[in-house]
Amino acid sequence: MSPKYRIILEAIKQQLIDGKLAAGHKLPSIRQLSDRYNCSKNTIIKAYNELEKEHLIYTVPQKGYYIVNEFRRSEDQPEVIDFLSAGPDKTLLPYTEFQHCLNQAIEHYKEEIFTYTDQQGLPSLRTQITKNLQSSQVFTDPSHVVIVSGSQQAIHILTSLSFPNNKKNILIEQPTYFGMIETLKLNKVKTFGIELSMNGIDLERLEFIFKNNEIKFFYVIPRFQNPLGHSYTNSEKKRIVELAAKYDVYIVEDDFLGELERDKKADPFFAFDTLGRVIYIQSFSKVFLPGLRIASVVLPNSMIESFLRNKFSADFNSPVLSQGALDIYLKSGMYYNHLKKIKDIYFHKINELKRACEQLLPEGTHYTKPDTGFYLSIYLPPHVSAKKLTTQLNKQHLLLDDGERMFLPEFNQDNLIRLCISQVEKHQIQPGIEKIAHTIREMKDSRHFHQISLI
Repeated sequence: MSPKYRIILEAIKQQLIDGKLAAGHKLPSIRQLSDRYNCSKNTIIKAYNELEKEHLIYTVPQKGYYIVNEFRRSEDQPEVIDFLSAGPDKTLLPYTEFQHCLNQAIEHYKEEIFTYTDQQGLPSLRTQITKNLQSSQVFTDPSHVVIVSGSQQAIHILTSLSFPNNKKNILIEQPTYFGMIETLKLNKVKTFGIELSMNGIDLERLEFIFKNNEIKFFYVIPRFQNPLGHSYTNSEKKRIVELAAKYDVYIVEDDFLGELERDKKADPFFAFDTLGRVIYIQSFSKVFLPGLRIASVVLPNSMIESFLRNKFSADFNSPVLSQGALDIYLKSGMYYNHLKKIKDIYFHKINELKRACEQLLPEGTHYTKPDTGFYLSIYLPPHVSAKKLTTQLNKQHLLLDDGERMFLPEFNQDNLIRLCISQVEKHQIQPGIEKIAHTIREMKDSRHFHQISLI
């Protein structure tokens, strides 16, 4: 028999389906429902909390609970299995806590909000970020930190910025984050690629490229890489930093999922840099609130002035209200508690995904095995097109990404699909992999039948 709170929850949902409750409708008070169902007030509170998590109701302090929107019948909306979306799990976003921080920020930073402020970012936030970065083994001074409007802005500025080494070309992993590739195209930068697998990169090949191709910087995602989920070892990071110093190359380290790291001995590239050659980017979009549009960049002294000049041409300074609210959120310790919770959830989701892949994927299919993070990629059997597979699965309401936009044209083989676990429900993972595996088999069998018919 279902717990009583679940019975109450389902009863309210049924009223939504039947159209008896409309948007803005006030629900019975906790006391009223407690009397009606002859249960404790805590049982009603638990049912209401579950409905809030599903964004079906919302609470107004001192007033009660209200319906968010009209409920659409499930038969009108087939269940979608979303391995595509890469934002944080919507059920984990700390709406209420951050709303308190926004309210406090309006009061505390009212003068800064309505005037121009420090172009480098709120000094108090830069100080707090500096303290926060220490847990990721990034030790720096607030004067080296610049607040930007998301990590994409940092990437865009750095791509077009003149570097102290006076070089023009950029090296990227293959595959890599598509936003970086798009920025390189728009800025018409000559770009080199180096193949990446879960075994890392060929360091001899890296040295050859550094030595012979006038590389301005090497863009790397150090851990839980998009799209593979790859993480470099400490020894690889140390060696790459040494090669960068030897050949006068900078490293742009996009550590956007670094705070999901579970290995306390794993350090970023920045930790091995003694010469100011590693530029470190930290984003709050994937592990916290994507709409916040706040990230930080740690820059060497020699580049801060030119970076700020370029940023000024785009937006002068990043939103001050967001900066102030984030400052309060970090100081309060709420961010630490939020990270602790999401670390476990994403870790268990990625393990469930690896287990399903191990059990269900057909012969000839290989998959990456990240420790945690958002991403896992599947390499398809020969002659199975990633683009065609993705199209077929979309028709079945399963969303994922083929790898085309994550490759430079000369590296793409149309054999990679990327799965992101951040917004897929845990109970959908196994059915999702079953659907992917079945469609791969169908495409293989169809090709085999076509080949036989031609003989």
